Amino acid sequence: MKVVIADDQALVRAGLRMILESQADIEVVAEAGDGEEALAACNQYHPDVVLMDVRMPRLNGLEALRRIVGLGDSTKVLILTTFDLDEYVYEALRDGASGFLLKDVRPAQLIEAVRGVMDGDALLAPSVTKRLIEKFMRASRLPAATASLLGRLTPRESEVLKLVARGLKNSEIAETLFLSESTVKTHVVRLLSKLELRDRAQAVVLAYESGVVAAGDG
Repeated sequence: MKVVIADDQALVRAGLRMILESQADIEVVAEAGDGEEALAACNQYHPDVVLMDVRMPRLNGLEALRRIVGLGDSTKVLILTTFDLDEYVYEALRDGASGFLLKDVRPAQLIEAVRGVMDGDALLAPSVTKRLIEKFMRASRLPAATASLLGRLTPRESEVLKLVARGLKNSEIAETLFLSESTVKTHVVRLLSKLELRDRAQAVVLAYESGVVAAGDG
């Protein structure tokens, strides 16, 4: 899989590259020191995953994320952050990020995260992400048009959505609902399509903001 690393610190980029390129199935195709370079790299290489720092010069990570999502590629963006309760991370999840990683992540966790987001199996660091969403969740409800999309879900899809929002992987959802993992994956694909969402990270945000899952549940 092709990866772009975007961070304004060369030492951080070098460390991440060294870890990722120790794996035969991962290739770092480009490094970027700011958001403009990250966007250019995505236009050139169409990577599978971008590791994106939030605070970068010229074009920050959030705006670069929005533009990358706007390209319409299947590129997944993982936000890199120093603090696990950074309000910018929540904004990034709303704007299409597939998850986030702390910069002090262990090498094995980094590799697992990149592979995991490619497989679409789970939102990364679900316990931390849940706290972040609870802390920065907007007081206002979703627009009626968006909220009405939830009515498209079958009872089983609604059940799966709740478990996705609680951070469960497909394998854990399958065990909880006594289903096969492939059946769960099908339910996830269908509910994302019905809700007009890019990936399960956005499904988690929608589930909290719409009240499908309340802060503190599960």
